[in-house]
Amino acid sequence: MPSLSFSHLSFSWSDGTRVLEDVTGAVDSGLSALVGTNGVGKSTLLRLLSGSLTPQAGAVQRPPRLAYVPQDVALDPAQAADAVMGLAQVRAAIRAVESGDVDPAHFDVIGDDWDAEERAAATLASLGLPSDTLDRAVGALSGGEITRLALAAALHERPDVLLLDEPTNNLDSEATAQVIDALVARRGATLVVSHDRRVLERVEAIGELRRRSLRWFGGSIDAYEEALAVERAAAEQEVRSAKADASRQHRELRSYVEGAARRAKVGAVKAENMPKILASAKKRQAQATLARVTGIHEDRLADAKDRLQRAEDAADRDREIKVELPGTDVPARRDVLMLEACQLATGAEVSARVQGPERIVLAGRNGAGKTTLLRTLLGEVESRGGTVDVRVPVGYLPQRLDVLDPSLSVVENVRRRAPGASPHEVREALARFLFRGAAGDALAAQAVGRGTTARGARGGPAREARASTPAARRAHQQPRLRVARTPLGGADRVPRGAHRGEPRRGLRGRASA
Repeated sequence: MPSLSFSHLSFSWSDGTRVLEDVTGAVDSGLSALVGTNGVGKSTLLRLLSGSLTPQAGAVQRPPRLAYVPQDVALDPAQAADAVMGLAQVRAAIRAVESGDVDPAHFDVIGDDWDAEERAAATLASLGLPSDTLDRAVGALSGGEITRLALAAALHERPDVLLLDEPTNNLDSEATAQVIDALVARRGATLVVSHDRRVLERVEAIGELRRRSLRWFGGSIDAYEEALAVERAAAEQEVRSAKADASRQHRELRSYVEGAARRAKVGAVKAENMPKILASAKKRQAQATLARVTGIHEDRLADAKDRLQRAEDAADRDREIKVELPGTDVPARRDVLMLEACQLATGAEVSARVQGPERIVLAGRNGAGKTTLLRTLLGEVESRGGTVDVRVPVGYLPQRLDVLDPSLSVVENVRRRAPGASPHEVREALARFLFRGAAGDALAAQAVGRGTTARGARGGPAREARASTPAARRAHQQPRLRVARTPLGGADRVPRGAHRGEPRRGLRGRASA
């Protein structure tokens, strides 16, 4: 029996936007993944399965124990990590008993969980977190550590079904590998929404959400891509055949109409020598024939165009974001950034010199201070010593996107940050990021899934980044230094062999605690 099943699920947002329609499936034991383009409804489906959203139609059969970790983990910075894992009271009771307090209330709290702390430490260790994490406050943890803490809390419950939304976002390579190993090793059913190829290479099945429906593929990402390649080849062949058919039908219609016009002229000349009654009858007959045959050809052309549209829809060609960045070139060997013995708030010392043009990746383990370094460069955090010299205009796209006002439309958000831009320039900038027409007029809360709905519900951070980027670009017309914090987190899966802005080198310098 499947651990979790769902049948005929349908869901639409309050504005009438349909997300899912008659979706049926099951999640069995093992690790499986849910994939699809940004905004297709993966996070929404996960929330329906977890019970945090209610479908308009259909039903979900859940097991007794189910855990769900959303894409954006929102924890109270003042909360203790052991409280996040549900261990605060148990730990306190165990400490009290160990100190000699035999109050029966302590034993009631502990129950059979005398080994809870040891199990929690083992779970934390499997995710690369030290055991003393339980004694730390959430606010003292990095973004990646918070993500792993939330996952550890879910794993500690030992659920029958575990639902995860982009669990490897914000994680470094080592932490990602540890999380994947823990998910593969766990018993029970695990369904993970992910664009991370490292995750998809380890799954046993992949569910593809597309056009409001769901279908499953056995095996990992390689088997899935092989199946898609076969489908796409057939679809592209159908597109070519449909195009040829549409062109042929158009030529035949034009040829018949032109021939009918020539025949009508000849008939008009002949009619001059005919009795009027006979000439009128032949004219009516010719017109009726023209209308009938033209109608047949027009129907055939319409059918051919419909076939072409269906073929192109089936081919599902990817939409590309194309962006031009005029006026942002940096001459060779132009100094962009200078750090001299810069003392970060973390205690690290960094010295570096950046010259243009370069694309640089800043890598390091979670909690190493990458965000702190960026915030120091941007002047948001003061250094404790040394010098920070940024010599060009800077544009910044943060990891957690707060540049959009959810109560304004996407267009209004961009215009607010770029008051000097004309309406045409704003629309043109948004169109490059696939916000065209009504998509640009939608409220930001609806366009990216914020506001009263939890983030990630309608496109999540990846779609929010897509809406935020033109706003940031228009606000900073010519940034010579562009700083992006995990810009591809939650973005559509990158196919094998594809490289999106491959960095030319790492940031060189020295860092010492």
